[in-house]
Amino acid sequence: MSDASSMIERMKRYLARDPYPVSLGIECLDGAPGRAVVQMRVVERHLNHNGTCHGGAIFSLADTAFGLASNAYGVAAAGIDVHITYNVAAKLGDVLTATATEVSRNRKLGVYRIEVTNAENVLIAGFTGTAYITSRPNDGSGAGE
Repeated sequence: MSDASSMIERMKRYLARDPYPVSLGIECLDGAPGRAVVQMRVVERHLNHNGTCHGGAIFSLADTAFGLASNAYGVAAAGIDVHITYNVAAKLGDVLTATATEVSRNRKLGVYRIEVTNAENVLIAGFTGTAYITSRPNDGSGAGE
């Protein structure tokens, strides 16, 4: 198994152990150190009282990408600050993709930019997150987390 495919498999294991994003239907598509791509189809359970995708569901999608990207180095990381801006409403049936990209990382902090887009590549939301880098191992097995 190549390093890239083992990284993606590790991210999928992280996600499989997290029941909340799994309950939302979030899937991991791709990943690398400092990068993650996750996806979710908007279904009825994601809709708010206005008939559009609930902001919390979009936030959770972006936060999942943030968590996977910041933990991809094998060292546990925890979000300490996030900000999201909603640009366009997502609708029933939309397939949303959140792509996390590392902006910077040092021994203690990592900063990530996450873009949530629909299938037409329209920017639905922009998310910025800062993660605290611990010294604990995080190998996807649950040890040290």
